[in-house]
Amino acid sequence: MKIIRDTEFGGERPLFASHDLRLENVTIREGESAIKECSNIEAVDCRFEGNYPFWHVHGFRIDKCFFDVGGRSALWYSDHLVMTDTRIDAPKMFREMTDIEIRNVVMNDADEVFWRCKNLDIKDLVLHGGTYPFMFSENIRVDGLQSDSKYVFQYVKNVEIRNARITTKDAFWEVENVTIYDSELNGEYLGWHSRNLRLVNCHITGEQPLCYAHDLVLENCTFGADCDRAFEYSTVNASINGSITNIKNPMSGHIVADSIGSVTIDGNIKAPADCVIEQRGGR
Repeated sequence: MKIIRDTEFGGERPLFASHDLRLENVTIREGESAIKECSNIEAVDCRFEGNYPFWHVHGFRIDKCFFDVGGRSALWYSDHLVMTDTRIDAPKMFREMTDIEIRNVVMNDADEVFWRCKNLDIKDLVLHGGTYPFMFSENIRVDGLQSDSKYVFQYVKNVEIRNARITTKDAFWEVENVTIYDSELNGEYLGWHSRNLRLVNCHITGEQPLCYAHDLVLENCTFGADCDRAFEYSTVNASINGSITNIKNPMSGHIVADSIGSVTIDGNIKAPADCVIEQRGGR
């Protein structure tokens, strides 16, 4: 493998069509497509300031690197990436990619990141700001996520999330086959129009959660006091620890909680309108 150390590149395509290359302490200055149409690339302790550095790259590792604001849209149309201990300040990262492994990465402008990606294995990721992370992606495993981005995980499929703290709104809309364990989900309108969404040992806050959901499952979950009008027009099986403020017009299934503030069943409920709602112990 060829090694390039302690230097910088700029302009257009300085390392175009490189293969079997290791970059150590290299800075990519202003310009475009520095490492395009490449394979078997390693970048360690590098800084990326120019646009689109990693496009159409097949097999690469990025370790202890920094993507400055100018390094936007840096990782597109590529596959088999391992990224570790890296900070990203640029938006629109990770598009149309497959086989991504993330370990200990901080993204300080998570606008439109991870779009239309497949096969993601993520451990300890921080997302700040931006909108619509993970849009249209599938086959995702996450263990350790801190996110305050808006509209996360919309239109995703086949997702498993553990140990997350997500503060947002309109999260997990139109998802399919998603399971979330041991997590905190804060924000309005969680999980609308979802299919096969399962929440286990999760805490949920925010108005009107989990409406229009199909085959929704909750196991040992808790709700904040602001969670009103929950489960409207949903098919649901839910075991709730503690209290829930208000349940409104669930379609079918079974909801049990230690305490239920109020239940709203009105003329707008949708058939079959046979959901069993009860407090534990018949209280």
